[in-house]
Amino acid sequence: MAERGRAGRPERPRARTASVVVPFPRTAPGDRLELGPLVPSGRSLLVAFAVLGAVLVAIVVARETPLFAVQDISVSGASPGVESQVRKALRDRTGSSLVGLDLDAARSDVAALPTVAGVAFDRDYPHTLNVTVVPERPVAVVRQGADSFLVSERGRVIARVERTASPGLARIWVKRDVPLDPGALVVGDLLTAVGAVAPLADLRFPSRVVSVTTADGLTLRLRSGLELRLGDMHDVDLKLAVAARVLRALPAGSGYLDVSVPDRPVAGPPGLDPQVEVESSVSSGA
Repeated sequence: MAERGRAGRPERPRARTASVVVPFPRTAPGDRLELGPLVPSGRSLLVAFAVLGAVLVAIVVARETPLFAVQDISVSGASPGVESQVRKALRDRTGSSLVGLDLDAARSDVAALPTVAGVAFDRDYPHTLNVTVVPERPVAVVRQGADSFLVSERGRVIARVERTASPGLARIWVKRDVPLDPGALVVGDLLTAVGAVAPLADLRFPSRVVSVTTADGLTLRLRSGLELRLGDMHDVDLKLAVAARVLRALPAGSGYLDVSVPDRPVAGPPGLDPQVEVESSVSSGA
């Protein structure tokens, strides 16, 4: 019965999948992509290579011929003595091409001079090399036995000098085993001592510093025999400025002046603990 029922049902027509044909337009002969205009012509290539060759030749001529040769070295920012040293260090560059000049090598040669802290170069075409020098700033004379050495504010040994050279600078005494080679940087206690007296180079200090000790704090011994006690390295500029004012008001016979606390400078006779406090109004004006 079931088979008969299925057979009796009318079969529905199956839906056919619709298909659409999209015509692709044929390319007209005139619509084809033409590559010819995009390719440079032989004449254009010839011109481009000619320009490139001319540039390369110009570079070679500028670097290898006397067209831009160094004829003048202009030095500024230094004393005549340092200027002469810089010119001597750069004399081999005279005649070299200004275009191809190795400025890094030139900078190394000048910076190696013990008197020079920094240097900058500028090519001034066609024939001048401008050199701007930052010289080392001397702040102390380091004494080592009978020898004396000029030392800069950053601790660089500038030169061996006469014992009486630069009388306005502080004297720092060191032992024989301390290395003091011109051009080298000092280290350790000596560097600390140099840093302590460096501000004195810009001050009109009432007395010259003849020695510096770093044990138990910084102590400067003045030419008058008085000990100037600074304590640690903090606010050294302020302490020295205070001391410069207070020294003028100290009574005769004072053995030391302690400015380790700048707001409360104290003074006393030799060999005693601080006992005389100088008026704060004297120090506050520094």
